[in-house]
Amino acid sequence: MSLSWPTELKVSKDRKSLMVTYNDGATYTLPAEMLRVLSPSAEVKGHGPGQEVTVPGKRHVAILTMTATGNYAVRIGFDDGHDTGIFTWIYLRELGETGAEKFADYEKSLAEKGLQRDPR
Repeated sequence: MSLSWPTELKVSKDRKSLMVTYNDGATYTLPAEMLRVLSPSAEVKGHGPGQEVTVPGKRHVAILTMTATGNYAVRIGFDDGHDTGIFTWIYLRELGETGAEKFADYEKSLAEKGLQRDPR
């Protein structure tokens, strides 16, 4: 993957997605739900291999805040109180390119565990 960085990060008016435009012209629209459930935080990723957590009930989550973290990432805060995920420019690009597959795996994991995307 070549070195690329965002030239624009824009939250949609309904706060349900983040549009990321990169210096090479690539643009991705990332749903808030996907960002939340695939957050790079320890709460979701765990503290080591095999400790990943499948987070249910986030279909309607919205983006509340975005805070720059150095010149390499952004911390995204969600309306469910989660705000510990630091999304690097590389990870946002990865979600843009392979997010659909990652989200499909997430949905499969939900089904296997008897969980739902909708809040209970």
